[in-house]
Amino acid sequence: MSLGLLLLGHHALNDLVDQAKVAEACGYDEVWLADERFYREVYSCLTHFAASTSRVRLGPCVTDPYARHPALTASAIATLDEISGQRAMLAIGAGISGFAELGIVRNKPAKAIREAVQIIRPLLRGETVDFHGEVVNFNEGKLSFTPVRADIPIYVASNGPLGHQAAGAVADGAIMEACASVEEVRAFRADVDRGAIKAGRDPKEIKLVARLNTCVGTDASSARDAVRPTVARLLGAGRLKLATLEAQGLTLPPEAVASVAGAAYSAGFTPYLPLLPLVTDRHVDACTLAGTVEEVTAHAVELRKAGVDSFITMPFAPVGGTAQDTIRRFGEEVWPAVKLAMSE
Repeated sequence: MSLGLLLLGHHALNDLVDQAKVAEACGYDEVWLADERFYREVYSCLTHFAASTSRVRLGPCVTDPYARHPALTASAIATLDEISGQRAMLAIGAGISGFAELGIVRNKPAKAIREAVQIIRPLLRGETVDFHGEVVNFNEGKLSFTPVRADIPIYVASNGPLGHQAAGAVADGAIMEACASVEEVRAFRADVDRGAIKAGRDPKEIKLVARLNTCVGTDASSARDAVRPTVARLLGAGRLKLATLEAQGLTLPPEAVASVAGAAYSAGFTPYLPLLPLVTDRHVDACTLAGTVEEVTAHAVELRKAGVDSFITMPFAPVGGTAQDTIRRFGEEVWPAVKLAMSE
């Protein structure tokens, strides 16, 4: 069981480094940085994180096989592993950020993720790779240096069943955004297991990771309000393929979703604010970790018992506070209580 922190590179570099240092001091096990165009470059920032920390594992969450060729990702993550003293980890997904601006077509995303991992793993072992897939190709190439570690952990992040099955087939762990209900955790686990079994792997070897927007405050209502716009975006954009949303009665009216269709990814959650009156606390609790220390602890324990192995939290500021308040409260108060509850 591990706790990760996800950061976005739209903050000043010094602030990002400070948050990574706070996370390490507060007991987090991992610090991830999103590979988002056109924020600060992910590997440059992670190198600064490595120089300013000594214990936490570090990696991009997530990079993709379209904007960055998997062979270049293998080179970058192996270099980070060397710089950080073997603390690197890699999360790869289909991505979306910046694709419209770069003219990138996201073709066969689950297949592209599988093929990327099939290229990266042998490259990290120092092998020459000749790979010709449906999406990704690599012609008789190898890294021009020997990685210090061949078994860098690779996670697959996906919000749909095909991606979850790909994770089960090729990854060390599967990451899902907004997977904050027991029902969704069970569906997530089933898809990952299905992919593992089909590939002849033991499903128990693949970690299940919930990537959740998080706000921990002294007032439950305001903490939920802090993340409510992100839930409006998640539900309105329709990019998440939550398997149990309809069964839980949490889908938004089709006409409401249609009213925000076509909003640019780069616009953030602003185009989805008209949906806020429709986003109830049930929606918030099904997609995020938000509330008081006690509420968030109970929620995390519930998800852990349902099958979540690890959490990656993206912190949001409670009213009158900062995102760093959420980082500290989760690391110093919530997480110790979760570990205690799971040990009893």
